[in-house]
Parts: sequence; structure tokens; C-alpha cells
Amino acid sequence: MIKLSIIVPVYNMASDGKLEYCLNSLVGQTLDPADYEIIAVDDCSTDNSFEILQRYEKEHPEKFKAIHSETNLHQGGAKNIGLAIAKGEWLGFIDADDWIVPDYYERLLNKAKETGADMVGCDYSLTDEHSFKVGKVVHNNNYSQTGVMDKKRYKNLLLETGSLVVKVYRRELIVGDYKPGTQNKLSVFPENIFYEDNAVSNTWMTRSKHFEYIQEPLYFYYQHQNSTVHSISRKNLEDRMVAGRMIISEAKENGYFDEYKPEIEFQYTVLFYVNTLFSAMPKSSKLKDCYSFTKALAKEMKETFPDFQENHYYQEKIHPEEKKLIAYQMKSHMFFYLYYRLLWFYRGLRSKS
Repeated sequence: MIKLSIIVPVYNMASDGKLEYCLNSLVGQTLDPADYEIIAVDDCSTDNSFEILQRYEKEHPEKFKAIHSETNLHQGGAKNIGLAIAKGEWLGFIDADDWIVPDYYERLLNKAKETGADMVGCDYSLTDEHSFKVGKVVHNNNYSQTGVMDKKRYKNLLLETGSLVVKVYRRELIVGDYKPGTQNKLSVFPENIFYEDNAVSNTWMTRSKHFEYIQEPLYFYYQHQNSTVHSISRKNLEDRMVAGRMIISEAKENGYFDEYKPEIEFQYTVLFYVNTLFSAMPKSSKLKDCYSFTKALAKEMKETFPDFQENHYYQEKIHPEEKKLIAYQMKSHMFFYLYYRLLWFYRGLRSKS
């Protein structure tokens, strides 16, 4: 078994050199070429992304695999295809429009070797240009989460999981004892939805025995208008809700819901409800039937966790204005809706003047 498998889901990334910039950072890693493999899975792209992947496979046959999915399964499905054939003792993921420093994987794996960790992360830099110039640094994790895991560290990890692509994992955390090449379909990630990482990441966190973290931005997160994070659509919002429901079902199926209920409740509240509500409400989102959508959202939130506003993480971490607006909606959706729209109409007039 080789040391590391890197899985890259790819969908329509050929323009502006995005895909090549990502792949160049992968094939140029300082690891011994025999120690790692890159599995790039084309998710039924309609541009020439797969042709680019085939070129890299031809140029780097010892470590590059180009796989084509006949159907569009979104990132979760593409990752499942890659995981099914991955041979590495360690697993890493990267978005096809991001890139990493040349010694990214060497440093993360060395940290694991030095400490005995089974999961290692680092920080990342937000950037809107293809370069290694460090922009705004996002601290993906923190030192209170590191070391041999105990209940306090698990709680801290569940509250601030950080981006899943900015880490490496021992393979058993993700795929258990699954052997590459097995005929059974591997379904680690949900398919056909966005936010697939949010749906399953808690289970990986609670399987980890030892987490470590390098407080340096070794990963570059490319900001452009086609990024999922910049897209507001009904599909995007509904997928966020699906991922929220899966956070709960995953926790119950894997036996950690009761032990970490306050943390799971808060995660669900933020992903399923708060982020969805305040993405849907602005007029700029142009969400059709916004009134009914946000009313149903609040109803399900109230049914799932009736006392979510009393959660101490909610009290500490949610912005005071958001808490006020949410309290209005929990009492009267109509009042909340009218108040929100009038408030932002007024603020819009003030900003113009």
C-alpha cells in the first residue's frame, strides 16, 4: 500500500487555467513520486476538463489516474468513485480550483509521523489570483482541538470542524476496513447534493484518536464567482437543509448523538436554519416563493429542536441582530418577514443617500 491518495473531484474547471494550476501543485509535491497517487475524477464535465486530466495521466503515469464518471453525481459521488480505488494509507482531498504549497503533504504527513496523529490539518489562504501570495488567512482549526482526543477536544472539533479538504486522514477514519477494488459500491459521501462534507464530517472527527494542526496557510482557497459558496439557488439552499438533516442521522446511526447533543444541535441550527434563512431572505437572492420557503424552514427547525434558542453555543456565538430576527420569526413568521424586508429597504435608502 502506498502512503497517500489524493482525490480531486472535477467538474467544468478547464477555463482560465484553474484546473492546470491545481494539478501542477499536486504533481509537483515534494513527496517521493512512489509514495503518492493523484486520483482525479471528472464528474461528467461539459468542457474539456477530462482531456486535461488525460494529458496529466499521460505525462505522469506513475502517480496520476484520470477517471471519468458517466453521470453527474456532484462532488460527493466523484469522491466516492475516487475512494473506491484509493490505495493510500492516508487520504487527502482538494477542490479542483484550489492549490497547495509544494511541501504541503510532506509537512502534514511528517507531523503525523512525529506525533502519532491520525488526522492533521493546517490553515488556508483566501485568494482571487493564481499565485502563492498569501491573502486573508483563515485559521481552519485551533490548538485547543489538538492532541490525544478526549470529550473536550471532540466537542471543540464538532463546533469548529474546519474545511475537510485542508486535512489528511488515516484511511480507516473515512473508509473503515474497505479494501480498494472491492466490488461493493462505496458510499461515504452523499451524492447529488452540495455540502456533502458537512453531512458526514462529524463521524470522521469522532473516529479520530489524535488530531494535530499546523498553524500556517499551506492551502490556497480560490475565490471566484462560480464557487459553490457564491451561489444562491433553491437547489443550493435545499441541499444545505438535506446536509443538516444528515448531520443528525449520521450522529444517531454512529452512536454519538446523545453524548454531543448540544454541539450537534448548534451545528444543525447554523447550517440547516440560520445560514439558509439569511441566504434566502435578501431580495438579491431572487428566491421564488421566499415567504413559503422560509416559513417551512422555521417550522422544521422548531419541530426538530424546539428549544434551540436556549442552546448555550447559540447564545454565545450567533450575532445579536440575527438572534433578534430569529426570535421574531419563531413568534410570527409574517411579522418577521415584513420587518426584515422593511428594515433592509430602509437601510438601502440610507446607503444611497
